[in-house]
Amino acid sequence: DHRRARNQALERLRFPHAQFRSGQRQLAESVYRAARDGHSLMAQATTGIGKTLGTLFPQLKAFPEQQLDRLFFLTAKTPGRRLALDALATLRSQETAMPLRVLEHVARDKACEHPDKACHGDSCPLAKGFYDRLPAARQAALERQWLSQDSVREAALAHRVCPYYLSQELCRWADVVVCDYNYYFDMGGLLYGLTLLNEWRVTLLVDEAHNLIERARSMYTAELDQASFNALRLIAPAVLKAPLERVNRHWQQLQQDQEAAYQVYPAAPDLFIMALQKAVSSLTDHLTDQPTGNDAELLHFYLNAMLFCRLAEAFGAHSLFDIKRNEEHGGRSLSTLCIRNIVPAPFLAPRFDAAHSSTLFSATLSPAHYYADLLGLPPNTPWIDVESPFSATQLQVQAVSNLSTRYVHRDYSLAPIAALMARQFAARPGNYLAFFSSYAYLRLALETFSEAHPQVPVWEQSRQMDESQRQQFLERFSSGGQGIGFAVLGGAFGEGIDLPGDRLIGAFIATLGLPQINPVNEEIKQRMQVMFGSGYDYTYLYPGLQKVVQAAGRVIRTQQDQGVVYLIDDRFNQPAIRRLLPTWWQVDRCRLPLLSAPL
Repeated sequence: DHRRARNQALERLRFPHAQFRSGQRQLAESVYRAARDGHSLMAQATTGIGKTLGTLFPQLKAFPEQQLDRLFFLTAKTPGRRLALDALATLRSQETAMPLRVLEHVARDKACEHPDKACHGDSCPLAKGFYDRLPAARQAALERQWLSQDSVREAALAHRVCPYYLSQELCRWADVVVCDYNYYFDMGGLLYGLTLLNEWRVTLLVDEAHNLIERARSMYTAELDQASFNALRLIAPAVLKAPLERVNRHWQQLQQDQEAAYQVYPAAPDLFIMALQKAVSSLTDHLTDQPTGNDAELLHFYLNAMLFCRLAEAFGAHSLFDIKRNEEHGGRSLSTLCIRNIVPAPFLAPRFDAAHSSTLFSATLSPAHYYADLLGLPPNTPWIDVESPFSATQLQVQAVSNLSTRYVHRDYSLAPIAALMARQFAARPGNYLAFFSSYAYLRLALETFSEAHPQVPVWEQSRQMDESQRQQFLERFSSGGQGIGFAVLGGAFGEGIDLPGDRLIGAFIATLGLPQINPVNEEIKQRMQVMFGSGYDYTYLYPGLQKVVQAAGRVIRTQQDQGVVYLIDDRFNQPAIRRLLPTWWQVDRCRLPLLSAPL
């Protein structure tokens, strides 16, 4: 019996290192208590303590006593998934062929062998006869126990079945599933559905949980674009012309009634939603009758429209319905309709309730009430700030007190920032990151710096970098190297990258990271004020400071690292903002020599 053998192996499981790192034992004990007592936990823990191993080990040790069925390790990005798999491989290596089935479940587009074909037997050779060959493929995969993406693919292709759908099937058989957030938290999340269907006793580990707010908002947001819709009407089959035209009429009426370019409404309009529901029903009938040969745009609209209708049915104070008018060439106006989730708590709360225990961990989970309110965690969920393994002597933090990076002062800030960066580089040559609030600000700062200090090597983050370009950017941070990489705060290089030792010795953060003031965010601020009494903090301050702390966290990665962080904006000296910075930082105030006061 696999379950009995698994539990016996987990009872024998030992921590794989001679001792816990500083803070790691505190984290592990808290996670174990949460699993033992069946409650949720928020754990703020800085990089360097071994969060991944410090959460996985106690969760697995709780399996036998708590009679747990599954552990879902949920990640926001690929690096988190890799770290989890590495930690699980280390734990499994204690026994030859440990009976612990670990599955890496990846997105369809990353697992698909025939991306140019549709997912059915008339199009894809790996779909034809899938269920006939599935039992043998599943058995072959399960014999391996270690079900990484490569392992699943190998078993799938050996039996001529689709790797993605084999992996989906293996979710029913694995003990540990490592995957993206959406497989549990999304409206149609596979793992959540299986948990309810099978009444599984599951436990969740939510990695880099500060990302879950924005990711969950996007899961429960739907948009309909009029330009795409009009293009679809031209190519739609005759049987769909009438229902789509009905949607179009109501859409046009909404547009005519709207006076402003952007407007928020108290509810999704009933007549439009009814027309859209009828169109979805007609589309369902059409796709049932004719499952092959349908245009990709038709299928895309169908999925979007279904989600839009489902979110309209669940509409409440947690979401906005808004219409944005976009001016087209020739003066013709088109619009985008959006049901925009701003508080995912009502959708996530049942998913946390369905789990025996949930641990959310990140270096930035402060303040606790902000995350608990927006994520829908159970009342009285404990929050711990795990003791940092780093000391204030490792990181010199300087808060510039006499310079503003507000938009109106941006041009004035460029020369003093360039002078500060050059002075620090001259005092301690090495690799630095410089973060700015936007690509436009980044470009201006880079041009100003390079013009004044052409001898210092620089490289920059550009819009829409692909994986290889991102890798090239990071490779510039070589051990013993020198130069400054310019990046956008909150982008690909502001979190989730590891540059230990002298690969990165400092960072300049020339922004508070506050989200842009625009009509959408101002509406969110008003709603947050009504719901939580903290409109500005919940919309602007907390999301901004979280990005700052994440970016600064790139500098100190081990207990041997030494570095410097400059927080460049006078607002960093405000007590309310200082309170949101890590407790182990010792922040000193510094002043820059300025030419004159900003206008």
